[in-house]
Amino acid sequence: MPYSVPYVDFGPTTRSSKVELTTAFERVLDSGKFVLGSEVKNFEKVFAAYCETEYAAGVANGTCSLHIVFRALGIGSGDEIITAPNSFIATAAAIAQVGATPVFVDTDFDFNIDPSLIEDAITPRTKAIVPVHLTGRVAKMNEINSIAKKHGLLVVEDSAQSVGATYHGKKAGSFGDAASFSFHPLKNLHAFGDAGIITSNRIEVINELNVIKNHGLTDRSTCSQWGLNCRLDEMQAAFLSVQLPQLDDWTEQRRKIAHYYNDALSKVVVTPLEENHEKHVYQTYVLRSERRDELKEFLNRNGVEAIIHYPVPIHLQPAAGYLNYKQGDFPIVETLAKEILSLPLYPGMPREFQDQVVSLILKFFGSK
Repeated sequence: MPYSVPYVDFGPTTRSSKVELTTAFERVLDSGKFVLGSEVKNFEKVFAAYCETEYAAGVANGTCSLHIVFRALGIGSGDEIITAPNSFIATAAAIAQVGATPVFVDTDFDFNIDPSLIEDAITPRTKAIVPVHLTGRVAKMNEINSIAKKHGLLVVEDSAQSVGATYHGKKAGSFGDAASFSFHPLKNLHAFGDAGIITSNRIEVINELNVIKNHGLTDRSTCSQWGLNCRLDEMQAAFLSVQLPQLDDWTEQRRKIAHYYNDALSKVVVTPLEENHEKHVYQTYVLRSERRDELKEFLNRNGVEAIIHYPVPIHLQPAAGYLNYKQGDFPIVETLAKEILSLPLYPGMPREFQDQVVSLILKFFGSK
């Protein structure tokens, strides 16, 4: 059935930049240059500046960005990468696709990996830590980087959900050896299709991944390694360049809606936290309730498209069976998976939609 309050509506933001997007489309169309051109180079430059990093390299999507980063950093067969099991499956899949083994560590109730548990998971085969800045909140990167430095490990940020988020004044994507971003349409900064990017302060990493993403070609005639076709195309780069200047405004709209939800709902559900030293960008607004399934069904039945990110943790997915994890191995992640519910939240969301969401949740819990 159609929802009276959809989970997302691209209409408000697309309408606000439709002239600029159309101009960008026509510019690329008229140029006749659709891959490896100036639009990508320009977007890489401005995105790196936005993230306060030296370099950025556009790629086809967020999953490609993780896969290519691991290869560029020399991670492969026999290596282990520590990460959290409550991310989207792409995080673990990219690790496995380079021949490495995902090693999971439980999270805290902020949805991000618990640094106090990381050292117990380190073995002689551990090569990197991949913190996932889930829901738009940066993981505890000072502690994670300290552990990585102590043990000589690489750090790759999975920043797919966190563009623009900050932690102690630093932007997501600027903490590790490299960082992976997704511009899937549901992300805060989105393409009109699939797209992604990698940030880093290490030029040798950028140079290597630029070869890998383009079939392993060092020039038109020389293939130095078996690579991939994971390039960001010119059209999506042009669209992203139009969107980026509006991102901070969209973020503030997201934060305003999230804070309204927090104020209205904190007495009946567990609402997201935000410390003074961080800026949460609410790629998803995730509440918690022991009555999650009933609440979701009630909201859906009454026209509100509330959904779950993600109902089955990665370690319990069939694809992860060979890792030999079992129910109960990560109690916080498994508890969260039973309680989390994502509410509609997007830039331009009408206040009456927000009020409808709030009033229905309060009604469900018998509160005014």
